Amino acid sequence: MSDLTNSRIGIVGAGTMGTGIAITAIRAGFATMLADAVPAQLPVALDHVDRFLGQSVQRGKLTAVDRDAALDRLSLAHDFERLADCDIVIESISEDLHAKQELFRGLGECVPQETVYVTNTSTLTVTAISAGAVRPDRLVGMHFCNPAPLMHLIEVVDGMLTSATTHALALELARALGKTAVEVKDTPGFIVNRLLIPFENACIRELEHGAATVEDIDRAVRFGLGYPMGPFQLLDTVGLDVHRAVSLSMFEQLRDPVFAPPPLVDQMIAVGHLGRKTGRGFYQYDEPGMFGA
Repeated sequence: MSDLTNSRIGIVGAGTMGTGIAITAIRAGFATMLADAVPAQLPVALDHVDRFLGQSVQRGKLTAVDRDAALDRLSLAHDFERLADCDIVIESISEDLHAKQELFRGLGECVPQETVYVTNTSTLTVTAISAGAVRPDRLVGMHFCNPAPLMHLIEVVDGMLTSATTHALALELARALGKTAVEVKDTPGFIVNRLLIPFENACIRELEHGAATVEDIDRAVRFGLGYPMGPFQLLDTVGLDVHRAVSLSMFEQLRDPVFAPPPLVDQMIAVGHLGRKTGRGFYQYDEPGMFGA
């Protein structure tokens, strides 16, 4: 059993990724506090957690007893000072460098020096983010793939000042969460998004050009390339707003047009077709929800 079993985990940001990481943590047995500066976001996140676990029970992936135990391990907070009792704090806020630096600067004033900080950035460099941390040696990148409860990969990324002890803890945490870790260099997009974002944008452009339908492009990728999910199914799961933010962050850093989101992305966001969470994206869904069980 992991040495981290009794550790308390705090998660800052109750959006899609933060909520998914919270589900992952409570299912792995960790006492978890999900915090967000916007109090109204917390009941929305709790509803998604409850629905996800409920669907897991319905599909036979979780017992009702285990669901109740997992929910008991989750607490909510909008006051970040309550994170002072956490051994590990995972940041999962918007992909904005200044906002992440300010968050870690603020956390350094209200949590113990022994706390380990994790950034879930998907595109920004950990070294740049750590510039806001009081203890940059105790900050490490752990990029959870979306949707976090279902995807098995975590990219572990050291900043220039990340200590060997902090790095080792991140690898151990990934294992304790039931994930597979890969160690990657501190470059924009790391491995997954460096490869995935241009591919998804290329699929969207092919759709714009009329090369094939959404359904046929997804079938081509699934049955021709052997992917478990088509690109448009994945985009609907992640959310078009999230895809746009990640694409723009990569484009701003690398200035490579393959990372620029196609016009169709902006059009879909404008009419509220973000994917599963709004009930409609490239596909239409019976009811909105963040991700499947």
